[in-house]
Amino acid sequence: MRVIEPMRIGIITGVEQEAAAFLPDQPGTTEQRAGLSIRHLDHAVHSIAITCSGVGKVNATHATTTLAAAGLDLIMIIGTAGSLGTIAGDCFILADAVQGDYGAARSEGFTHYTAGTWPIGPAQVHPFKACAIPDIGLPLARIASSDCFLECPSQAALLRNQLGADLVDMETAALAQVAGKLGLPWAGIKATTDDANHASGGDFMDNLVQAAKRAAQAAEQIIASI
Repeated sequence: MRVIEPMRIGIITGVEQEAAAFLPDQPGTTEQRAGLSIRHLDHAVHSIAITCSGVGKVNATHATTTLAAAGLDLIMIIGTAGSLGTIAGDCFILADAVQGDYGAARSEGFTHYTAGTWPIGPAQVHPFKACAIPDIGLPLARIASSDCFLECPSQAALLRNQLGADLVDMETAALAQVAGKLGLPWAGIKATTDDANHASGGDFMDNLVQAAKRAAQAAEQIIASI
């Protein structure tokens, strides 16, 4: 018989609807810490602390370090993303993450580098690898994170072709980079709202609630299986 070890799991989302979709009827407690509203609850045998960081990489970094300071075994990001059209599906487990706007702006175009390294000389991009989590039948994807909401097919193609990205958001790679510095395993589940094109603004708003629910329910299932 498999013995399940209780874990302390932190969960971060970019917007409130994504956080609200996770176990919405589960009782718990809420605390205010470092400008964040953190909901504490139990799921299966695990202790969960979930918060909405706010949009963007700085907010994700702040939330990651705040949750990690209390002691975690795993940090997760759940919620929504734009699709870059590379793989079929509408909900994904993240295999790894890259910064989509880190590098050097040159006259011949933008050159990507691994976030945190010198953006000079030969260009290399090493993704931030997610840890293994239970397989519930979802495809694996690479996500690129940038401090912009992507509504441009040509920029989407750049991320797809130069970085091998399947999805795009504004938080995940920052969480992954910080988790790596802290020696903290990270994982992510993202459901798609839009196709990173001219219609993305409206599509995101139209599809946010349902996509957030898909990601949250997948996260609930995965956590219960850990």
